[in-house]
This record gives sequence, structure tokens and C-alpha cells, in this order.
Amino acid sequence: MSRNALVLRHIAFEDLGSFAEPLAAAGYHLHTLDPTVENLSGINPSAPDLLIVLGGPIGAYEEAIYPFLTEELAFISARLATQQPTLGLCLGAQLMARALGAKVAPMGQTEIGWSPLTLTPEGKASPLKALAGVPILHWHGDAFELPVGATPLASTTVCANQAFALGPTILGLQCHPEGWERGFERWLVGHAGELAKLSLNIAALRADAERFGPAATRAARAMLTDWLKALPAPDVFPDGLGAA
Repeated sequence: MSRNALVLRHIAFEDLGSFAEPLAAAGYHLHTLDPTVENLSGINPSAPDLLIVLGGPIGAYEEAIYPFLTEELAFISARLATQQPTLGLCLGAQLMARALGAKVAPMGQTEIGWSPLTLTPEGKASPLKALAGVPILHWHGDAFELPVGATPLASTTVCANQAFALGPTILGLQCHPEGWERGFERWLVGHAGELAKLSLNIAALRADAERFGPAATRAARAMLTDWLKALPAPDVFPDGLGAA
């Protein structure tokens, strides 16, 4: 069964990564749009069978600095109001949380590197169970508060809210389970300024990616596959979202 997924990608190297394969296996045709330069106003937020909002190195609250965020937040808000399948990763999850009325703000520290999630009981019963005990990539200095009515799924010692769900169709992940598999070196180059400012050991990050990346990729694909299988079948397949 063919379905359409709209992917909002803010920066080239933060792409679908290890999520691309299970999406293709589930029959999704991908249309990638860059909201920093492309107009969302011509797209019906309810048209895609699945909306995926990816990460980026800016704050979800910085629309005064990055005006495109105003339109993107409105688009995500309208989408979430339909309760149709929506997945957010890092900045994407933060934008979803803001669109749902929750606060997003700096944590006062950064979480960059690989560590496992601590799953809540609800998280252990969700598709996130595939991530249990597996070091996952984290790369953020902001965090979202839990939206009203959302179910908390995971945390780390640095960040209390790592994942939330609203029913079976809306999932926000602060971490990057999709990271590494399509080229971690791009992350190191893309974030070179931040890494230098924080005096982080690039060689150690690269070594950890080689060490933990393969297992993280397998776990991420299993998690997404389970989540996609649990989504309700759409009644109507939209037109006009050609392949990426």
C-alpha cells in the first residue's frame, strides 16, 4: 500500500538517516521540503499520510530571529489538530511541543554524545521498547516540557523529557535515533563551531559513533517499523506530494 510522507528538513545533514529504510519498506513515498526557504502555505497540513519534522541547530522559540518558524509552527499546529500521524525529532519534537502549548527552553547544559534512554512503563509498552539499553545519539541544549495530555515515554539523567506520545499517531523524540547511519562525519563538520566552543573531543565522538552506531541503527529501524505498523490506515490518499 502506497502512502505519502512529507519530511520537513531544516539542514541537509540532519536527514532521515536510518529511518529512510523502514519508511521505504512500509511503502511511503517521501517528499522533502526545506521550510527555511520553501513555502508551506500551499500545502494542506492534513494532506500527507505522515508528517516528519527533523532536527536543526536553532531554538524552537526563535521565530523573532528566524521568521520562517512562525509559518512552520502554524503548519505543525494545524497538523496536530487533525491527530494524523506526525513524528518529530529533536528540533522537530520541540516544535511539536510548542505547537501543543508546551514550553521549550535552554537546559543550561548540552547533551551531546551517546547514552541509553530510561523508559517509563508506558515507554516500555510502546515501540520505544526497541531502544531499551541501546546507546542513542543525543545532540541538544534545549528541552521541551511535556504537552498537556501527552504521555512521557523516556528520559536521561540530563534531560527529563526525551520522548512523548499523544495516542498512537503523534510521537516526539528529543534524541536522534535516526543519526549516524548515513554519515556521522557530516554531523561533526556541520556542528564544528559548536563542538569547538564546547571543547568536545571530536575523535572520541567519532569513535563512539563507530562503536554504538550499528546497534542504534538496528534499534531505530525496529522502533520505527513497529510505530508505523500501529498507525491507522488513512481513508484517503492525497495527491500532489511527489517523491523526493
